Amino acid sequence: MTNSAIAQNLINGEWLGAADTQRMNPARPGKLAVVSPSSSAETLDQAISAAVDAQVGWAEMPMPARGAILITAGNLLFERKRAIAEDLVREEGKTIAEALGEVGRAIDVLRFFGSLGWAPTGEVLPSGTPDTTIYTRREPLGVVGLITPWNFPIAIPAWKTAPALISGNSVVLKPAELTPMSATHLARALADAGLPAGVLNIVHGKGRIVGDALARDNRVAGLSFTGSTAVGLGLHQILSERRARVQLELGGKNGVLVLDDADPRKAAKVVAAGGFGLTGQACTATSRVYYTPGIRQAFLDALAEEAGNFAPGDGLEHDTKMGVVVSDNQFAQNQAAVNGAIGRGATRLVGRHDENGLRFSPTVLTDIAHDDAAVREEIFGPVVAALEVADYEAGLAAINDSRYGLTAGICTDSLATSTDFARRAQAGVIKVNRPTSGLDLNVPFGGVKDSSTNTFREQGRTALDFFTWGKTVYTGI
Repeated sequence: MTNSAIAQNLINGEWLGAADTQRMNPARPGKLAVVSPSSSAETLDQAISAAVDAQVGWAEMPMPARGAILITAGNLLFERKRAIAEDLVREEGKTIAEALGEVGRAIDVLRFFGSLGWAPTGEVLPSGTPDTTIYTRREPLGVVGLITPWNFPIAIPAWKTAPALISGNSVVLKPAELTPMSATHLARALADAGLPAGVLNIVHGKGRIVGDALARDNRVAGLSFTGSTAVGLGLHQILSERRARVQLELGGKNGVLVLDDADPRKAAKVVAAGGFGLTGQACTATSRVYYTPGIRQAFLDALAEEAGNFAPGDGLEHDTKMGVVVSDNQFAQNQAAVNGAIGRGATRLVGRHDENGLRFSPTVLTDIAHDDAAVREEIFGPVVAALEVADYEAGLAAINDSRYGLTAGICTDSLATSTDFARRAQAGVIKVNRPTSGLDLNVPFGGVKDSSTNTFREQGRTALDFFTWGKTVYTGI
């Protein structure tokens, strides 16, 4: 193991903490991927203190200068892209192509928010009083906490950290326990780009220790979390009780409606890409698909064929089309969800899950009840439930019949129908003839219902709203 596979805490500009927790490569059992610290609440306290001390000076730095550091960090990630992507594959399990794409997203995010260092942040407004000028300005929250998941271990830390920093906040980041190295690469790039000590601090460790303490500390003015709905709602209660700002991006059970007028092969490619790409380990993944009777057989045949193109394997092997499942626990969860559905009467159209290691083949379940747990609850694996609906209205109702509302899609050749779907589907992101997964960094992202707090959106310029508060200034002459 090389030094690049050792993740440490970053506190006040120093790399600290004994790396005592091992993370194995999920595709290569017994092969060590990375070691990291399992930190205490006392370590987190030191990180928050460093962030408090550094925040005012960082906020006073001109915004273009802050942006220049982000852009430089993005350029450093670009120079290190291949090595970072390989580390990402070793600790998370996705394919090298997916990992390179994710590192590329982190690079673009840093460059995008860095460029906003030159963008206006307020506006001048008319006054009804003579000789008076009114303008608005945005102020940083102060110290913000970020808790990020394992499935996009460098992209999500980047798209939370970058808007926080450009806005003048200092940051305490707790990465996922399974993927400590990817966030470490992000922090190294920012430190090497000249980010002042204490402005970004990273503390590795268990969520119930580090994450809980981060949410409860009164010095943390806001917390942005991406992860499970159950954990997120618990954090929301903690932060709401002390009137701190909170942003949650949670689970999804994303549905696609395939109508008779769609091309069955194109629709199958859309569903397969959304359901099996990234091993189905994305909150935006397609996990249920509804089809109308006239397209049933052609679509299911095409979907079964497409599933065969996603054979799981070691992500570092260039012919691998789908990576492995991230952990034994996740594999068992996928297996239990499929076996449970079959035990209740579902048919497995395609898919095997008795492979050695963590290779879980794409699985399509048919003849399944609309209220089955495999249709209602998030699985977070390459499992798609396929169900027939009578017509468009029944399909739209089925899409909306979920406690989640992150993404929703439709496959159709009708502009009128797709426009109606975009208006009436209850989800934060709508995809027409496109996979439910896959997002552009310059547009708002977020869900409704149990998929989000549905308050502040991530990505794009709207991401700045969470990390700042507004001030109105009246100036008389």
